[in-house]
Amino acid sequence: MQVSPQVQLPPQGRDYRLDMLRGIANWAIFLDHIPNNVVNWITTRNYGFADAADLFIFISGYTVAFVYGRMMIGRGFIIAGSRVFKRAWQIYVAHLVLFVIYIAEVGYLAKKYNDPKLLGEFNVAGFMHDPAETLYQGLILAFKPVNMDVLPLYIVLMVVFPPVLWALLRKPNLTLFASLALYLAARHFGWNLAAYPAGSWYFNPFTWQFLFTIGAWFALGGTRQSMPLVQSRWLTIPGAVYLLFALFVTLGGRFLNMQDILPHWLYVASIPNDKTNLDPSRIVHFLIVTFFIIRYVPRDWAGFDRPIFRPMILCGQQSLEVFCYGIFLAGAAHIILVEVSDAIWMQVLVSVVGIALMTSLAYYRSWSKKLDKPAQKALPAASPNIANA
Repeated sequence: MQVSPQVQLPPQGRDYRLDMLRGIANWAIFLDHIPNNVVNWITTRNYGFADAADLFIFISGYTVAFVYGRMMIGRGFIIAGSRVFKRAWQIYVAHLVLFVIYIAEVGYLAKKYNDPKLLGEFNVAGFMHDPAETLYQGLILAFKPVNMDVLPLYIVLMVVFPPVLWALLRKPNLTLFASLALYLAARHFGWNLAAYPAGSWYFNPFTWQFLFTIGAWFALGGTRQSMPLVQSRWLTIPGAVYLLFALFVTLGGRFLNMQDILPHWLYVASIPNDKTNLDPSRIVHFLIVTFFIIRYVPRDWAGFDRPIFRPMILCGQQSLEVFCYGIFLAGAAHIILVEVSDAIWMQVLVSVVGIALMTSLAYYRSWSKKLDKPAQKALPAASPNIANA
């Protein structure tokens, strides 16, 4: 297919920056999903406008464009598009499995501790009253228990991505501008998808698609186009000032005595930070952080070989499984803090144990996949037909 001269795919091979950041995002999402947990003060949501969800969606867009963009260039739209749909189906199946296990988990623990309020707190009470309708709404992604909003967003973005990828490969900047136009129109006109039994999606796909597309644009040559900004020394100063501003505003929203540091009208303009519709301040904050990472952490940074970063990298490489496991563990941890003890030592314990279990799963999945590779090579020549059946 014809490709724009502006398109430049990243070098082949893993970019450990993406793996490590996605692993950190999985850990942060787990911690942030445990309310009243002192340990989640270490996550980025407490010190700026953007948080782990922004990082997860951006990296997902980057990775999907990098993987399937190369395939679309080499093998065409139909084959690449079918592979994107296959991946979307895998994520959908993972979501459904997590959906069933999550509801069973909450229902069982609510009954065990004789606390029906947990059903409402996790937004699964409707399932207990009308399981058939609620299950149907869950299948079409309209019904989502608490903390299960990210994967439905990811699924929708993947399903509509093939034509977006085709357009990015031909007219990357124009496609990014079209994504921006949809983002602005959705915020202006209030476009969103309906949720069940009421309301709308917590992550508005019409606005969050912009961050996903930005990630894809970076993967297809946007990084090279942005390098003059990234390498510009004079832009590091306003960038750092904005990050400090975001820090003070965010902390000022949590500690009223800090609101005296900046003029009151700045807090009024910046809080609340609209996560549902992806407030522009979140995008600016995230892009500045991204520029600093690109500037100061090169792709071939020797630090990635250090053992301390290995757990994060593996959790990023096995992202889907680790993410789903983290949602399950966060629900269990929340109920433990409510029903057993909410002491600080317990908050630390459930957080550390949860991350350890997520990391253990990542190590197991990495080991298991390595075992599968020799077995696949040893198959006879006729085996592909069996595998494809």
